Amino acid sequence: MPSKCICILGFLCLIACDTKETFTQFKPVANHEWVAADQFNFSVDNTDTISERNVFIHIRTNQQYAFNALFLIAGLRYPDGKQVVDTLQYTMTDAAGNILGTGFGGLKEHKLFYKEKEVFKQQGTYRFQVQHATRGVGDIKGEKPLQGIVDVGLSIESID
Repeated sequence: MPSKCICILGFLCLIACDTKETFTQFKPVANHEWVAADQFNFSVDNTDTISERNVFIHIRTNQQYAFNALFLIAGLRYPDGKQVVDTLQYTMTDAAGNILGTGFGGLKEHKLFYKEKEVFKQQGTYRFQVQHATRGVGDIKGEKPLQGIVDVGLSIESID
């Protein structure tokens, strides 16, 4: 029995040590209703100025999410104050309307590429901001909250 426990513990350590993630953080969306004015902020301290990394935005949805696409406004402020803002569009369902992503039951996680092979050339704190720009029919100003968004997250992964 003790040898089985040691084998399982060793396997779990190997899996945990194999991760490429250098940063991961999720923030909950109040009542699973993302108001268009609400911005999610992530701060990442950087000391590695030569490695390429991929940056992902994570969106966790439940069965209340009703759109086939998600539009985001993502900002990145560099340590020197320079800011870059991108408008992004992601496909959230297949052609039949089935929600994409990983997970089971009513909760799905969407790992969305934001920056590919990014080199953070400056040491210091990088600040990421994410807000949605998805609008329903007749809601041009974005006054209705986006239903079914459970969490918003950001991860940064090293490239081997």
